[in-house]
Amino acid sequence: MRALCLLLLGLATAIPHLAFAQTKLPSKTAPGGPETRYFTAIDGLMDGNADVVLKETRQGKTVTAATLDVCYPAAKGSDRKDRFVANLTVNGQSLTGTTQSLGDKQPVTVKLTRKPVGDTFEFRGQIAIGQTVTEVASTDNSDLSEKEFLESQTSDDGITPAPKDFTEVSPEAIGVRIKLDTALDFLKSLKGEAVEVALSSLSITCDALRAGEQTINLTSDPERAAALIAKAKAMPGVVAAGWTSGAIEMDRTIRFAAAEWRDGDKINRDKIAAAISGVLAKTLSAKPAEASWDANTGKLELSFKRPSPIYPPLGLTETVEITALVSPDKPGATDRLMLWVSSPVITTADEGAGPKLHLTEESTGDEEGGEPKDDNGSLDALAKEFKGQRWDADRSVWK
Repeated sequence: MRALCLLLLGLATAIPHLAFAQTKLPSKTAPGGPETRYFTAIDGLMDGNADVVLKETRQGKTVTAATLDVCYPAAKGSDRKDRFVANLTVNGQSLTGTTQSLGDKQPVTVKLTRKPVGDTFEFRGQIAIGQTVTEVASTDNSDLSEKEFLESQTSDDGITPAPKDFTEVSPEAIGVRIKLDTALDFLKSLKGEAVEVALSSLSITCDALRAGEQTINLTSDPERAAALIAKAKAMPGVVAAGWTSGAIEMDRTIRFAAAEWRDGDKINRDKIAAAISGVLAKTLSAKPAEASWDANTGKLELSFKRPSPIYPPLGLTETVEITALVSPDKPGATDRLMLWVSSPVITTADEGAGPKLHLTEESTGDEEGGEPKDDNGSLDALAKEFKGQRWDADRSVWK
């Protein structure tokens, strides 16, 4: 299995001491001048899980300098990454060097032989990290120019500090890009806060190690999101903070006038919950069972009960669960609100008296696109109840 390199996010803005930090695309190489080339894979390292970048400086076909940057699992099967950057000594086809891993401080020794084979290159030798020695036998490697390499690194973390509205970012979803050495203090500051931290964003990726920054994703009540973003921006080491993509899907969202649904400057959640529950009870032909607002995310969790049409004599019960989110339609002052309603999630159980029939449900996988069949016109009915607008995806406007 090839050790395909997960190309580096944000390399162009990496901190200055990193091996491959760049501030702009290089100008054209002068004829006969030095040229920088990159390899982004070497077979076999760390069971194929290593993220490798070999940077070479060449004078014609002769390599005059080389730097090997390898990011890899700190332990087999671990999500935690370690990394080493070794400046290699070039002696003909031989590339050698020693260094120390940046995280676990393991000694690293590199002994490679580089051989051109037609238009590609072959690497053979050994890389030792601590007591672990990896045999390298990598063939058919193509190189990239510096321009090609840097262009392949362009990425977007999706953070929008000042969106004009919430049609492309989600009102409850927050992204915070922060320097690695201050991330722990920032995360500790969130303890006890009414906010959810995405566990997946805590893993420090190879891209984050190289950039010296990671992006932490948060979910907050939309009414508190702006204050949380302002607080994050004032924290040490924060590079960017703003809204990002989240739960909102525009084809399941309506926009409506806020005046009737506010109590002072606050959203009247009781009134909105009652209205949503009343509409969905009719469209789903079900009785409201529960309705609660999540204190951390501001989402409304609704559940409904109705008789299951599967084998009616058994008297089985369907539980329909729906999540809703209400927020202003844009940051700052606005006279309109948005309501997003999720697709229904339906489970079936025996809730009758006496001994129960234990049921197991298989995933049916609704077809993608369009409204799920169980909506029964719920979104149109909600738009009518709230005197609201649906989103026109073809024209990217409210209709």
